[in-house]
Amino acid sequence: MSWEWFNIVGTVAFVVSGAIIAMEEEYDILGVIVLGMATAFGGGIMRNILLGIPLTSFWNQGTLFTIALVTMLIVFILPQKYLRYWDRWGMFFDAVGLSAFAIQGAMYATKMNYPLSATIVAAVLTGIGGGIIRDVLAGRKPLVFKEEIYAMWAMGAGLAVGLKWTTTVNELYGLFMAIVLCRMISVYHGWKLPRRSLRSANVRPLNNRM
Repeated sequence: MSWEWFNIVGTVAFVVSGAIIAMEEEYDILGVIVLGMATAFGGGIMRNILLGIPLTSFWNQGTLFTIALVTMLIVFILPQKYLRYWDRWGMFFDAVGLSAFAIQGAMYATKMNYPLSATIVAAVLTGIGGGIIRDVLAGRKPLVFKEEIYAMWAMGAGLAVGLKWTTTVNELYGLFMAIVLCRMISVYHGWKLPRRSLRSANVRPLNNRM
């Protein structure tokens, strides 16, 4: 099954996300390119390291590199009024990228006969790894750890593929659409995982107890 179109849409979505954050932080064009590329391809690199896939395979994506570079240059020169549309449609394309990349990562792991745990981790790293790298490079707290449910949907993709609930082409497309739908529903309703804050508990950091 070819995920080429999904990969293209996901790459474009993540590249635009990284480029816009770089411009919000007032990075120059080199910073825009670095942050955009890290967002789009960082998760795949982390997955390859986890699964023992040679990193040289990363460079066999010439078409995606070209698409990513052209996309970043277009975003960089676009008038600001057009970038506002990203606020309206960005979440949807991000959901498409998350779904496509998470399923892709899980399929890599299953093809290499890794256990279920590795399949789930591969799905998560491929789906959200680039966003984490983007936020760290931009000096921000990774949104995936404090905003809407995000990584859980990537875990769901890894679980479904790892347990072979989805094996046919139609089943995989159904899983893809289900993850996109779940992601958008969670954004619309503002679903969040439970959190606990210690800011008001006067808990001293460990390095202050020494």
